[in-house]
Amino acid sequence: MSAHRIQIEDGDREVVVRAGEHVIARTARPKLLHEGKLPVRTYVPVEDVEPGVLTRTQKSTHCPFKGDATYWTVAVNGVQAENAAWSYEDPIEQSAAIKGHLCFDLAPELTVE
Repeated sequence: MSAHRIQIEDGDREVVVRAGEHVIARTARPKLLHEGKLPVRTYVPVEDVEPGVLTRTQKSTHCPFKGDATYWTVAVNGVQAENAAWSYEDPIEQSAAIKGHLCFDLAPELTVE
């Protein structure tokens, strides 16, 4: 039985996150998180997210391989997606590279290109 592994690498292409037609994040510095057989997750630096589109929610979860996640609602131009983004503000050591980054859920209101 193999150990659960997290692998984080720098992405090599620009990533754009939209809420409806509105661009809420654009970065040339994404982090790609590989975790076992789960889909690859794209993490965007917080400073590359448009200010004012995220509101922290009460939801939180714990992952033994990444740490405690904080969740955010996206709201802009009449589009709202509750708990549609998350971050690990103080990740465990093996996932330290995603500190200061957000991952966006592929909710119907959001697209990640």
